[in-house]
Amino acid sequence: MHQPRTFIDKIFLVVKGLFMGAANKVPGVSGGIVAFVGGFYEEFIYSLQKVNIKAAKLLFNGRFKSFYRYTNGTFLVLLIAGMLISYFSVSRLLDYFLDKKELYVWAGFFGMILGSIYFISKDFKNWNKKTITACVIGLVVGLSISFLSPAKENDNLFFIFFCGIISVSGMTLPGLSGSFILILLGNYVLLLVDSVNSLYDTFAEIIKGDFSFVKNSARLHTLKILAVFTLGSATGLVTLSHLLGFVLKYFKKITTAVIIGFITGSLGVVWPWKRTLFKKDELGQFLIDSNGDKIIANYQRYWPDITIMETWAAVFFIIFGIFVLLSLEWYGKIRAEKEKVRSGR
Repeated sequence: MHQPRTFIDKIFLVVKGLFMGAANKVPGVSGGIVAFVGGFYEEFIYSLQKVNIKAAKLLFNGRFKSFYRYTNGTFLVLLIAGMLISYFSVSRLLDYFLDKKELYVWAGFFGMILGSIYFISKDFKNWNKKTITACVIGLVVGLSISFLSPAKENDNLFFIFFCGIISVSGMTLPGLSGSFILILLGNYVLLLVDSVNSLYDTFAEIIKGDFSFVKNSARLHTLKILAVFTLGSATGLVTLSHLLGFVLKYFKKITTAVIIGFITGSLGVVWPWKRTLFKKDELGQFLIDSNGDKIIANYQRYWPDITIMETWAAVFFIIFGIFVLLSLEWYGKIRAEKEKVRSGR
């Protein structure tokens, strides 16, 4: 039974959702890291596990309060609300800074991931042959993913559904970036840029009383793609949460070791000193998405043409990213102490 949340706790939960949503959209960053470091990863997985047959029966029988309590509704609603707000606000701000100040954004996330590695590993005292092997496997897989080449865009609805399942991996598996996986699958722009913007534009038009989008076949096709992607994401969240719940229950030490290795390997994706490479057509012209932005192809690591000042500024943002993670840890400890006092332990 979860302790009642104060108003401040609820505000912070929405903020954590904002961070998760922003992290999920940035290629190379995992929303699961936010959950892990924020101290609500296991509650997140546990709550998703409650979306099951029993929950469906409660819902269809009209027992809405019981359904809400059973699924830890307050937690999920506030967290998901934060993610949705992020997709239409914070993530757009991040898009701007990735375009204008790419080096510093990557440096900040690099620092946050360094901080998360320290956070997760500092209390892990179960190193042995099995956990070390698991950690190395996670490290190798994480590094391997960061150097794969992306595929071409594919709007087949079965593939879109599969992309939905894969994309939520970043929310449930710390260190695995769902958005970077979408780049490798070739559908990052289609699913996290074009589709989201189409939904945003559609809502904006509806508010104005403009329903002309129903005659726009391209818009309707994009919205259909988004609906299938969302269905795949929901399916992935529920199925992966049940699998992870089982793994965390029976193989927690090995799972934690794999996560430490995987997050360490993911540093290859967010390495700050790199340049974004964009897709080109047969004539060498940049391919453009529906917003007029160039489509990401991959990254060139080791960025040679930056000044010493820019390098030191990047180092500052790495330190700042570490500081943000340590602040989250500090908040988590304070909240844990309050929970102990509140429960009388």
